[in-house]
Amino acid sequence: MLHLRIISPPATTEAVEKLLTADEAVTHVVVLAGTARDPVGDLVLCDVVREGASHLIEGLRELGIERDGSIMLERVDTALSAAAARAEKRVPGLGVDAVVWEEIEHTTAAESELSGAFLTFMIVATAIAGIGVLLDQPILIVGAMVVGPEFGPLAALCVGVVRRRWSLVRRALAALAVGFAVGMVVTVATTWLLDALGLVQRSMLLDDRPLTSFIWQPDALSWVVGFLAGIAGMLSLTSAKAGTLVGVLISVTTVPAAANAAVALAYGVTNEAAGSALQLLINVAAIVAAGVLTLLVQTIGSRRR
Repeated sequence: MLHLRIISPPATTEAVEKLLTADEAVTHVVVLAGTARDPVGDLVLCDVVREGASHLIEGLRELGIERDGSIMLERVDTALSAAAARAEKRVPGLGVDAVVWEEIEHTTAAESELSGAFLTFMIVATAIAGIGVLLDQPILIVGAMVVGPEFGPLAALCVGVVRRRWSLVRRALAALAVGFAVGMVVTVATTWLLDALGLVQRSMLLDDRPLTSFIWQPDALSWVVGFLAGIAGMLSLTSAKAGTLVGVLISVTTVPAAANAAVALAYGVTNEAAGSALQLLINVAAIVAAGVLTLLVQTIGSRRR
């Protein structure tokens, strides 16, 4: 379930109360008149099953609560209540399959911010992957995949396209473009520095690397893996199963491909840089296509319910 904390202007509170009490997905309604100070108004509390949350929030927005008051959502981990159990039975569908669009938009918008932390993670992940491809060490590649924060903007891009939030789309594209560019530039510089220190050399890139050669040799399976990872990643976000996301991250070669391209550019191996760039584009395109398709299917499913 989700817990809603609503600040309603006094003139709108009666309409809010009617909306909540008439909704089968809502329970535990509490109205505290005149308790809110900023903004001034009445505090209304309630719990709502996930399947009915988006519809309820749309109704509150139509009443102007978002503009004149506030709507806060919190996840309820445990609810020991017969009333809550009855509400869950009244609403069709399962909470784990429900999409709360406002929650997803807020989460992905935060993940797509071009912040210092985001750029730092991109730099660190790409640098780790760059060392991993030179050493032909899959464990470093996996570590870079987990550290890389690029799935956040990719998910935001999918949500922005489906929900037609073009500002979110622009922000996600900017984060991806700048993040990968900065990560690759720093990895090029890091490769030159390590080479100058005698820690790596060009022959390491040219040697046979059977454990990591897939990074710069894309094929049809690259698209398949990226597409499947996009489906799993989007489901992990919409169904609040964050644990699944770790498995998604270590199956996508976006950051390793960018790192391999950067290392190849540092040593002037253009054919390998081109192959890595193609691998990166394939993975990004597959993830976005799968994410958009997944969200569209979930949208149709929620409308039918």
